[in-house]
Amino acid sequence: MRKPLEYYLSLKYPVLLVAEPEGGYTALHPDLEGCVSVGETPEEALANLEEARRLWLETAYEHGDEIPLPSTKP
Repeated sequence: MRKPLEYYLSLKYPVLLVAEPEGGYTALHPDLEGCVSVGETPEEALANLEEARRLWLETAYEHGDEIPLPSTKP
């Protein structure tokens, strides 16, 4: 049986933060395919990624898609 959405939202996924050569930052969750965000500062990119993660998980849950567990501890 599938766990509630709140369970998936509470998981801590590893984050990759990359400084872009042209400026700004890209942040992503390698475990959540396509869950990527950008920002002018590391803080902005990470805050945007948090919103993207929530939306990614909510959408996957609503569509019945498989939601991977975090591959490693953050």
